[in-house]
Parts: sequence; structure tokens; C-alpha cells
Amino acid sequence: MKGLSVVIVGGGAGLGALLARMAVAEGASALGIIDLNPEAAEAALEPARVAGIPIAFAACDIRTAPAAHEAFDRIAAALGRVDTLVNSAAIYPRKPILEITDADWDASNAINVKGTYHMMVAAVRHMQAQEVKDRVRGRIVNITSVDAFKAHPQNAHYAATKAAVVSLTKSMAHAVAPDGILVNSVAPAGMATEKARELGFLGELAKASPLGRGGEPEEMAEWVLMAGGPRNTYMTGENIIVSGGYIYA
Repeated sequence: MKGLSVVIVGGGAGLGALLARMAVAEGASALGIIDLNPEAAEAALEPARVAGIPIAFAACDIRTAPAAHEAFDRIAAALGRVDTLVNSAAIYPRKPILEITDADWDASNAINVKGTYHMMVAAVRHMQAQEVKDRVRGRIVNITSVDAFKAHPQNAHYAATKAAVVSLTKSMAHAVAPDGILVNSVAPAGMATEKARELGFLGELAKASPLGRGGEPEEMAEWVLMAGGPRNTYMTGENIIVSGGYIYA
């Protein structure tokens, strides 16, 4: 990420916060975070603050276009330029497929699909107006999931939203390719997070993977940084599956 101004939606916790730390460690020139939790975002911005690079934060409910666009525009104005946008905000509900309510569907779609779409549109409008840098005007990376490609009757509405984001990624990539904007997604499998350890999921993750273990969050984040970093100057419209062989697609 050397020399790039990076904005992470949902950067206050989980994979988003890890990506913020790793982007700074790899030499990002500026960092912005859009998140509902100001305290978590401040903590995620601390490495950038210590590194002495420009930082910006916007608290935002991304479910509506006006709020999402205003937050992105505020971040972009503070940083001056946005080279990479990472959409990491999502909810992960679990409910048997025959019990999913309209409210469940609305909540999942509003954040996981509409929120991702709103942030992409805001980023594209900004990137279209900026100068080409390293052969492109900007990069967008959406976090999807291997659940988009597997039967998951315990979280079908989540899986459906991630399949929708895969499709949105391809459509947006095609639409903005003439502008020199690259749009890709990364689909992680189960990660060996602290929460997975607490809930006792590590054994389940190990059994699901031919490699015999769940992936470390850093192993997933590396592919996000690759797709959103300066070494990617040609790949667009792709969904990168990082599953340790859990799924082949």
C-alpha cells in the first residue's frame, strides 16, 4: 500500500481494523475510517497517528445514500485523494432458513448490499475526477465470503447478500473500467479469530479445510491489500477466494 491514500469502511473492528494496521505498516500515505463506533475507529487509527500520516474519521450509517456519500466526501476532502476503498462493513446474522423474517432480510440487505453499493458509488464519483496514478485512478475492494458459493441454511440471508456483492462487484468493475478504476472482491473462509477461539469454532474450521486449520486473519488481509495496492494495475471484476481449499471455484 506504499504511497496510497486508503479508506476502510467498517475499519473500527475485525478484519477492517487489521487492514488499517497492515496498510499503515506497508506504507500507506493516508488513512480514513468510516465506522459507527468512534472509539473503535480512534483505536484503529492510532498506528497511522503514530506514523504521522494524515488521518480522517466519519461516523456513518451506510444504509442510505445521502449519509454514505456525505461521509465519504468528508473523508475525501480531509485526505485530498482516495486511492483505495475497502468495503469491510457487514452484519453476520444466523437464523434457520425457514425462520427468516422480512426484518431480517431488510437488515442484511441494507448494510451488506446497499451499504456496499452506496460506498462504491461515492468512491467512483471521487476517483473519476482524480489524476491517474500507477496506471489507474483508483481501486475498490469489497469483502465477500465463501458463503456466497456454498449452501448455508443457518445463514442463508447473509450468504445471499454476499452473492449479491460478488455480482455488484463485477457489474461495477465493467462500468468503470474505462475510467481506470479497478473493482474486485475477496471472499475469505472461516478465520481463526479470537472470537472463533472463544466460541470453540477452531476445530470445526480445521475439519472444513484440507490444510487442517482455519486461516489466520492476516492471510485473508494480504489478498485484500494486494487487490487494493499498487501492484494491481490490471485485475478487475474478480472475486478472489481465500479458503485453504474449503471451496474450489
